Amino acid sequence: MKADDFFGLLNSSIYNALFRPLNREALVSNIQEVLVSLRRVIRATDLHSKHLAKTTGLTAPQILLLQTIRDKGEVTIGELANEISLSQATVTTILDRLEKRDLVFRERSREDKRKVHAHLTDQATEILKEAPLPLQEHFTRQFGDLQEWEQTMIISSLQRVAQMMDAQHIDAAPVLDIGILDRQSTAIDKLEAYPGKQEN
Repeated sequence: MKADDFFGLLNSSIYNALFRPLNREALVSNIQEVLVSLRRVIRATDLHSKHLAKTTGLTAPQILLLQTIRDKGEVTIGELANEISLSQATVTTILDRLEKRDLVFRERSREDKRKVHAHLTDQATEILKEAPLPLQEHFTRQFGDLQEWEQTMIISSLQRVAQMMDAQHIDAAPVLDIGILDRQSTAIDKLEAYPGKQEN
């Protein structure tokens, strides 16, 4: 066999392997793998939210906000919103709920009365000491360990999945949580409200 014939056959085999339509059985199998993976992500997020609620009585966004205040020290509402990529309105609502539970307090800056700083109470500090590692932080650490090409591939794939599910236009914050971010009740509250309802 001539070299040109060999490489022509090789290129043809590669092309068929990459671009040949999948048969029905293989397609169904691939779809099931994708759906199972999506379901696992949703379930992992939901289970972690329930675990947070059971151990701390707080939601993931509330824990994230408390941790940010702790790590940043004296911080304004706007700075908090920028740090965790949420709107100021959402951050304000979450702070209102945390303040009602005596976990944060706000006071005006002594240098600039226009600025309002958020601070943790002693109770909040103790809660954070016992709080489990947020799922989002666990994911962030592992994602950061990936090569840049792997990160790009994951981003591209997930963006494509969102588009295929007509979800690309849905407004979403970069918080790994299920439900409304500034909700008052935790996941465990909802379960107690419907004791006969079990998660599959």
